[in-house]
Amino acid sequence: MMSYQYYTQEGYDNLKNKLNDLKTKGRREVSKALAEAKDKGDLSENAEYDAAKDAQALLETEIAKLEELFAKARILDETTIDTSKVSLMTTVKIKNLKNKATMKYTLVAEEEADLKQGKISINSPFAKGLLGKAAGEKAEIQAPGGVVEVEVLEITL
Repeated sequence: MMSYQYYTQEGYDNLKNKLNDLKTKGRREVSKALAEAKDKGDLSENAEYDAAKDAQALLETEIAKLEELFAKARILDETTIDTSKVSLMTTVKIKNLKNKATMKYTLVAEEEADLKQGKISINSPFAKGLLGKAAGEKAEIQAPGGVVEVEVLEITL
């Protein structure tokens, strides 16, 4: 049974573009490197040829991984997201109850996570601790530095 991975339209498009780049430009560059290495003579003692073959194997592995992700990828329709509780694709504003700091995170697919942009993976311990919580509810989240107690202030798209 295949489990789907939900993405924003932007994340889905990025995944599609990366896969397309690897299949076209990436394969073209590896093919060129292999051809150049073959032109240098004896393949049994050709380090450049071995390196190009290794690069080709790594590229094909990455392509296979992305194809598998893409096969499971689905675009999440933001109009169907319930903002009464924290879920995938919602933005949640929380307050750390110990130091009173407020933070805002958007819960996204693992491949879209980018902490600098405030996007955290739905699979992260922090996101898992927030899932299903409503505004006004408190959550205890196991973080690397210990348990963090937070209050959900607001949930938006």
